Amino acid sequence: MTTLGTPLSAHATKVMLLGSGELGREVLIALQRLGVETFAVDRYENAPGHQVAHHARTIAMSDPDQLKALIEADKPDLVVPEIEAIATPMLESLESAGVVRVVPTARAARLTMDREGIRRLAAETLGLPTSPYRFCDSREEMQAAIDAGIGYPCVVKPVMSSSGKGQSKIDGPDGVAAAWDYAMAGGRVSGGRVIVEGFIDFDYEITLLTVRARGADGEIATAFCEPIGHKQVGGDYVESWQPHPMPTAALERARWIAAAVTDNLGGQGIFGVELFVKGDQVWFSEVSPRPHDTGMVTMVTQWQNEFELHARAILGLPVDTTLKTPGASAVIYGGVDAHGVVFDGVDAALRVPRSDIRLFGKPESFVKRRMGVALAYDEDVDTARRNAVEAARRVVPRAV
Repeated sequence: MTTLGTPLSAHATKVMLLGSGELGREVLIALQRLGVETFAVDRYENAPGHQVAHHARTIAMSDPDQLKALIEADKPDLVVPEIEAIATPMLESLESAGVVRVVPTARAARLTMDREGIRRLAAETLGLPTSPYRFCDSREEMQAAIDAGIGYPCVVKPVMSSSGKGQSKIDGPDGVAAAWDYAMAGGRVSGGRVIVEGFIDFDYEITLLTVRARGADGEIATAFCEPIGHKQVGGDYVESWQPHPMPTAALERARWIAAAVTDNLGGQGIFGVELFVKGDQVWFSEVSPRPHDTGMVTMVTQWQNEFELHARAILGLPVDTTLKTPGASAVIYGGVDAHGVVFDGVDAALRVPRSDIRLFGKPESFVKRRMGVALAYDEDVDTARRNAVEAARRVVPRAV
């Protein structure tokens, strides 16, 4: 039996999110609907999650001393990492000492915070199919890896980044220097280390949201959402849709790979497993032990969206991954570099049939910063995609 307390009381159930952007904000809202006392932590003031949580905290989460002091002071029951740049060795230490439970586990947070840990686990420990790869500490090493067998085209990514930042495709020798510089600029932490991957000629890429939650018998069971297709530009998600059609054999293979990775990582919660698909062949790409940006489409497509699934799973509650309707999402970019922008055209966007929008409340806009998302549902995915893109187009951020 799961017992939940009352917020701001001596018996409150307390959950702390490390990282409070747009995804964390929705997790906080889902937790509050279940009567959880919430703590939103981020590196800057007035982050989206700060605006809705019971408590807002601002620290450098990559600083182990600051992180330890905060957790020991606030005494949350659960700590939920929502970004990569966190002092995960400290989380492992606190978890092993019984100070706090980390979601899904501190080990999972450490392995997935950078591409090296999770790629070596998937390819070298679990033997799952992946693209050929090498890790490199300099531009010269990267060039040598390409020349020694990775070849062109190839993809370069910082070992630690989010939302495609620092990721680029190299088509020939002339692109190596620019790709290295872009990776260095886009990484979450300083220090030049990248993964260079051989290019897979895939038909499409999906996100398979995979949920580990307690069943009626008290045992952890794995459930899957319908596959999510997505479009990327420069490694950054710009559209997603659900469901993405797949051959039965490919879907079964995708679920097998996702289960293998998430079973190894353990714990409870939602995992965003990214996979490449060509025909019936499936390759593992990446996994995040938290809600995924492409999964924002589930706010319109599922009875329980990815944030509700995560909240329920980490609290030991039942989950339901059933699809409600086909739908799509499209990113609303900032378009300008400014503080405190206003948004024109919200009324026009909501006149698009079967559409909705979410504005994230980020205090500062950048030209390519994700400031909101448009959602649309319909009987078929293609119509939903067109409507989501149109609704996003009608929202225009403006400096004042």
